[in-house]
Amino acid sequence: MPGNSERRNRRTTQKKGPQIGSGGQRRRGLKGKGPTPPAEARTGHPKKRAAELRARKDAGRKAAARRGGTSPSELVVGRNPVVEALRGGVPAATLYVQQFLESDDRVTDAVKLAMERGDVHLLEAPRPELDRITGGLNHQGLVLQVPPYEYAHPDDLTDAAADVGQEPLIVALDGVTDPRNLGAVVRSASAFGGHGVVVPERRAAGMTAGAWKTSAGTAARTPVARATNLTRTLKSYQKAGLTVVGLAADGEMELGDVDALGGPVVIVVGSEGKGLSRLVGETCDIRARIPMPGGAESLNAGVAAGIVLYEAARRR
Repeated sequence: MPGNSERRNRRTTQKKGPQIGSGGQRRRGLKGKGPTPPAEARTGHPKKRAAELRARKDAGRKAAARRGGTSPSELVVGRNPVVEALRGGVPAATLYVQQFLESDDRVTDAVKLAMERGDVHLLEAPRPELDRITGGLNHQGLVLQVPPYEYAHPDDLTDAAADVGQEPLIVALDGVTDPRNLGAVVRSASAFGGHGVVVPERRAAGMTAGAWKTSAGTAARTPVARATNLTRTLKSYQKAGLTVVGLAADGEMELGDVDALGGPVVIVVGSEGKGLSRLVGETCDIRARIPMPGGAESLNAGVAAGIVLYEAARRR
């Protein structure tokens, strides 16, 4: 009869709800698990792996900054860029060549140039390893590792001038973000007797492989210093007796009238689009303009710095 069965756990009542042996599983099953976490927080998701990679790179950059003026190492990727970097005298630590790579003239030239230097390590690596170290970029079987650049301290530039008995001639870049412009300025500073170039630590171009290549090897003998705060660095130079001359399209003086270029001076060059930032412009002792009778509105940083450095060298 119903209700008289002796089988275990047989329902003997019409009352609903958890019964003996359920452990409240039905009640727990009604609870939600909350909102779906973002992709960056899901284990194994590609976005999470990308976020972790960015975090590791940021940690590496911060650690390099704490060590004092050292940039992280850089990778030059692809057959043409690698060959051009080696021909341009860009410092290199290691040339990675993919195993079982179908060779062409560029691969042959890259290996030959690396061997001729004598200080570049040659390593064969499987394609998956090159994919990993380049983050999946199209490396074409060639990857060149550029060692970290050792930045000078801004005070080292004035010390270098004092060591040779000369009055300092320094170029400071404000908001210049193109490494090729930085390389061109370094080359001009080397050509006209400059004692170095100062760049801000943030929001500015650094000594990358592109800057090295544009400098045509002069970066090896003309130091580049990195300033934590450019305005404070310029004020420090002023206290040391240097005149700070900023280039501006609306400058109060024409370049030819600036007698300060013949003495201890810091030439400040801004970006082609924005010019000098407000604080840097207010810090300058003199704001000079380059006369351009041809009607051009502006010059890029590399060309402008070259003109002013020539004028300073002529006066000296």
